Amino acid sequence: MENIQESAAPGVLSIVGTPIGNAGDMSQRGIKTLEEADLIAAEDTRRSVVLLNKLGIRGKLVSNHKFNEHGKAKYFIAELKAGKNVAVITDAGTPCISDPGNELIKSAVAEGIRVTAIPGACAAVAALSISGFDLSTFQFYGFFPRENAPRRKLLEQMRRGLSRTWVFYESPKRIMDTVEYFVQEAVPCQICLCNDLTKLHEMTFRGTPAEVREQLLEKGNYDKGEFALVVELTEEYLIPKQEHIVSPEALLVDKIVREGCNRKDAIRLVLADEGCTYSKNELYAASLRLKELLE
Repeated sequence: MENIQESAAPGVLSIVGTPIGNAGDMSQRGIKTLEEADLIAAEDTRRSVVLLNKLGIRGKLVSNHKFNEHGKAKYFIAELKAGKNVAVITDAGTPCISDPGNELIKSAVAEGIRVTAIPGACAAVAALSISGFDLSTFQFYGFFPRENAPRRKLLEQMRRGLSRTWVFYESPKRIMDTVEYFVQEAVPCQICLCNDLTKLHEMTFRGTPAEVREQLLEKGNYDKGEFALVVELTEEYLIPKQEHIVSPEALLVDKIVREGCNRKDAIRLVLADEGCTYSKNELYAASLRLKELLE
């Protein structure tokens, strides 16, 4: 009789939150999960080994940073299919929140592998929780853009959004430049700027962009530590959503007839109109519908 070996049941992929500054924030469930994991996928093994050594956990770390994430996902999926349990951690906080991990999770979901979350610290949520701002809705963006063109585009997006409150991450080397941008653009808002959350010398700067800039200058060595920036726009600064009065097809036909232009130029001319309430994608779709009607 032939021996029939049953294939091992797939392992579990655990997304484990780690402290963002205070080791005491590591949960007991998180510790147990890391102890029981066969492999620990870490953003930076050099930083994660410090935490794991404190926990007495050794010999399980495998790098999973943004530059090798796609290729490593195949490796971890193979290990999970072989029945091994894999835990994902980041340098600090919750994985996948502006950190690596998504590629592996998407692959695991596609393969029918169980993915579970072990909640822990998250700098964005911690900053929001102490901001005192309207949190009925909020937007998380990640790191604030470096260049002015993307910044202007984002500011327009913020004004047209459904939420007054936005939260960003920022590096210590760029924090003053970011705050200065809000000052230069005269953005009517309140800021809650959190530095080194949960650490011994945690600091919070509050007020208008100009007031926060002055507080940073008073501090002096503000270019150290990590920052979470929470911004609450004033109601008056938001651009109310406008109801469409005329169909996009009618607007395009009007431009084509008046200007004697083609559909592509008509889209450009309609978008240039300050009263336009349609997006470029909506006008392009309308242009295709017109093309179908005329053919």
